[in-house]
Amino acid sequence: MKTLIVYAHPEPNSLNGSLKDLAVSSLETAGHEVRVSDLYAMNWKAVVDAADYGPDASSPLKVALDSGRAFDAGTLTPDVLAEQEKLLWADTIIFQFPLWWYTMPAILKGWVDRVFTYHFAYGVGEHSDTRYGERFGEGTLAGRKALLSVTAGGPESHYAARGINGPIDDLLFPIHHGILYYPGIEVLPPFVLYGTDRMTSEDYPDVAKAWEQRLLTLESTEPIAFRPQNFGDYEIPSLHLKEGLEPAGRTGFGLHVRG
Repeated sequence: MKTLIVYAHPEPNSLNGSLKDLAVSSLETAGHEVRVSDLYAMNWKAVVDAADYGPDASSPLKVALDSGRAFDAGTLTPDVLAEQEKLLWADTIIFQFPLWWYTMPAILKGWVDRVFTYHFAYGVGEHSDTRYGERFGEGTLAGRKALLSVTAGGPESHYAARGINGPIDDLLFPIHHGILYYPGIEVLPPFVLYGTDRMTSEDYPDVAKAWEQRLLTLESTEPIAFRPQNFGDYEIPSLHLKEGLEPAGRTGFGLHVRG
């Protein structure tokens, strides 16, 4: 298995840093190949601008079209091209980050904004009466799996169905479904650690054991059963879920998960 770890935390000695290091050592010991994109150590540029697209940038800037034209011409900046190559190389992508203000750190969102260009992560495939492009289960990155490893400061009860922060599956849905599943990546259930602001060094051995177990079972873990777009569950072109396919009483984001 070839694994890319995209790591977003400014402190190497943080819990996130320890989880990233443990992932590298555990996977390599098990015989897997591992690459790491340490975004803070790389001084990753988090903002999209015309410089990303070189001679293919237009004026005024049109991010989607310009990024696709630069991707097609091979004129994207070297840092973006390198990350795209890593994604194409990988079988599995692990995203290691803290949950800040209910989402990923800005530097990681900036990685997505710059790396997931038009014609690479979206804007591919046939548009017709029966298909709406290759996305949500199809696309350039199909055949790969992804796992979010997330640390949250609050206790688990705050992220339950009736918790004040909202269910963790809902908070992660825009990343799971909207960023990862969109270009075809199968998404594994997340590894979430709660109450990390109060975690002590005495707690870490149990955390490390649980994390290592998840890592060593990545290949056998069933992905979240998101509904593919072009295989009959949705009306096209409205992309509304067909009536009667959902379990009784299910609403919201859960509509887009089978079973």
